[in-house]
Amino acid sequence: MSANKLLLKFARRYPGRIVLTVLLGFSGAFFNGISTTLIVPVLLSFLEEAIELRGAPPLIQTLMYPFEGMPQNHRLVLMTAAIVMAIILKNIASYANTLLATSLTRSLTFDLREAGLRLLLEVDLDFYSKSKVGDLINRLGGEIGRTASAVGTAIGMFTTSITVLVFVGLLLSISWKMTLTSTVLLALVAWTNQYIILRSKYFGHQLSEMSKDYSVRVLETITGIRLVKSTGNEEKEYQRIVQLIQRREQADFQAQVNYAAIAPINEVVNLLVIILIVFIGRTIFANEIESLSTVLLTYLLVLFRLIPLISQLNSSRSLFANTSASVEVVNDFLRCDDKPFMLNGSIPYTRLRTGIHFNNISFNYPNHKNLVLKGIDLYLPQGTTLALVGSSGSGKSTLADLLPRFYDPTEGNIAIDGTDLRDFELKSLRKAMGIVSQDTFLFNASVRDNIAYARQEATDEEIVEAAKGANAYEFIEQLPHGLDTQIGDRGVILSGGQRQRISIARALLQNPEILILDEATSSLDTVSEKYVQAAIEKLSCDRTTLVIAHRLSTVQKADKIAVIDRGQIVEIGCHEELLTKGGYYTRLYSMQFAEETARDEALIRGSYEIRTRLTPMIAFLKLLADEMVDSPEERDELIRESYHSAANILKTLEFIECTIKRQSAQK
Repeated sequence: MSANKLLLKFARRYPGRIVLTVLLGFSGAFFNGISTTLIVPVLLSFLEEAIELRGAPPLIQTLMYPFEGMPQNHRLVLMTAAIVMAIILKNIASYANTLLATSLTRSLTFDLREAGLRLLLEVDLDFYSKSKVGDLINRLGGEIGRTASAVGTAIGMFTTSITVLVFVGLLLSISWKMTLTSTVLLALVAWTNQYIILRSKYFGHQLSEMSKDYSVRVLETITGIRLVKSTGNEEKEYQRIVQLIQRREQADFQAQVNYAAIAPINEVVNLLVIILIVFIGRTIFANEIESLSTVLLTYLLVLFRLIPLISQLNSSRSLFANTSASVEVVNDFLRCDDKPFMLNGSIPYTRLRTGIHFNNISFNYPNHKNLVLKGIDLYLPQGTTLALVGSSGSGKSTLADLLPRFYDPTEGNIAIDGTDLRDFELKSLRKAMGIVSQDTFLFNASVRDNIAYARQEATDEEIVEAAKGANAYEFIEQLPHGLDTQIGDRGVILSGGQRQRISIARALLQNPEILILDEATSSLDTVSEKYVQAAIEKLSCDRTTLVIAHRLSTVQKADKIAVIDRGQIVEIGCHEELLTKGGYYTRLYSMQFAEETARDEALIRGSYEIRTRLTPMIAFLKLLADEMVDSPEERDELIRESYHSAANILKTLEFIECTIKRQSAQK
């Protein structure tokens, strides 16, 4: 679909407004033409000059016919009244047309934004993996805004074109020979403007590209502001964005300079056209027109009114060319044929009765040849927990993404109670699933709104109950405004463990039948993990649960554990069964728990050393406190010994602290 067809597609939704715009445009042009044509006869009558109509064009004779035979004074008054009335009606039509055009422009702008928003919500996740968020925001905002400007310009061009056609018709009715000459001369005016219009299109494309780059960079800088500040790159990012601003403003300035050149060029060329028309009218057509003064003056007056309209039309063409790049960008943005969409099934999902079967699943990401999953065959009975473990990049999260149909398998299928997942309605299927991942997303809203996001009709009692079930209500009560506390972008005022518990509360309130836990505790410290793990156990109780875990301590209670390596299942069984096999799972388990045992032993040694140092130090301090020293030298010696013991204790504490930090980082 071309850019112009895009505008026509959306404009066709408002046939009534378009027809009315055309009628008002013709009406305004008609009354404008009448008032213009009558001006010369009125002026001649006012100057008491004779108006010779013999040989005059039929149009002038027709307009003057109602006033023939009237006394001079009456005719002058009535003709003046006719001109005033025509001008009033013309301006009423123009005003109504402007209001209607503005309304139509706003409606089309709304439709474009609504179509863009709907597309972003319905398009497949793979689209976002290949797109820059800043670019999408720029298209949905700035580019559609410039497209709306193009729509308004196009409507103005259409209305002006109607008036131009009416005036050309007037000129043809007065003298087709002079009009033919005028057309040739005015074509030269259009030709001189064509170069400017082409440059406007070029500058518009540049402005669109600069706006995209600017939006992308600003959003990335704001999103990654912690990284920017932690690496001391504020000045570097500032200079990058300033350069983008300068380039964007330079492109905009060049577009404005180009647009501003149209008016003076047209004024000079139009003046030359008028002078040529006067000479041509006097020399070539004088013998053919008896009423030369009336006709020529009327013709020139109509031409004088026409030329500014042509200049306005050329300016609008330049302005439209400048925004046409945005129209093309929006057209590309709203296309559906080049974007991935998940096919929707027709069967409403009701409930899980028997289980979920991953039936010989293979998968590769779009435009990637290598398979991420190869021949995965798993069965998850209703009400049980299946854990997926393996090294990073083995395909665990990818397999979990197939269950809510973020992607579809390349080979094989996933069946719920024997029905292919692709046959279910997406909305009802996904509403039955709750997802808690390590990358918790919270909206810049209140705690209440975030917990109730999946069930916005939930009562306060239900929200509080969900918060308590997620071990979150205690810290929520301590927030400045409790449930009504605004938590900032992505929950910035909360700790990682608190954000995770809010996410679990959200899932509890949703009460999903199928639960997906994607390394929900992997980035938490020991204390936060304890609270979150307890909340997860409550959440998982009596639900069909798919767990992805890096820490094997969190999956020991799972009914089945599938070990995935390089996209394939290498082992499956419960915790005890896998340990007895002595295979891949056993090696993972030994590595993790050997490290934990070594860390525990280091902590025990540190604790013993602290006690060893504290005992004599306390004895020394007691002697000093009870004043049981015999000399100042002995007193100084006890103080030195106490100082050395305290210094060693501090070193031991630093060692313990580092050990705990490493433990938290590796979990």
